[in-house]
Amino acid sequence: MAGKFELYTDKAGEFRFRLKAGNGENIMASEGYKQKSSAENGIASVQKNAGDDARYERKETSSGKHMFNLKATNGQVIGTSQSYSSASGRDNGIESVMRNAPEAKIDDQTD
Repeated sequence: MAGKFELYTDKAGEFRFRLKAGNGENIMASEGYKQKSSAENGIASVQKNAGDDARYERKETSSGKHMFNLKATNGQVIGTSQSYSSASGRDNGIESVMRNAPEAKIDDQTD
C-alpha cells in the first residue's frame, strides 16, 4: 500500500499534514498553517524536495534520540520526523519519506 498525506485541522483550528507510510505509521508531520492553501503548498514542497538527500537535516535530541527535518530550498523546515531510538531507524524514516512522499495522495480530512 502506498503512503499518503493526511491533511487535517488541529485543536487550535490550524491546518496540518502528516505523511503516513503504507503500513499507516506516521513518518513526518508539518507545522500548523493558518490557511489550508498554505498547508497544501507545504505538501507540494515536501513532494518536490523529498528525493534530495541534501534537504534532510539529521539531528540528535537532548535525550539522545534521533530525528530529522526536511527543508525546502529556502532552508525553511517543511516537515519533522518522530524521534527514533537509533540513527539507523532515523535513516530508514528518511528513506521512507524519499520513497513515499513524491507519489503520495492527499487524504483531505478538513471538509
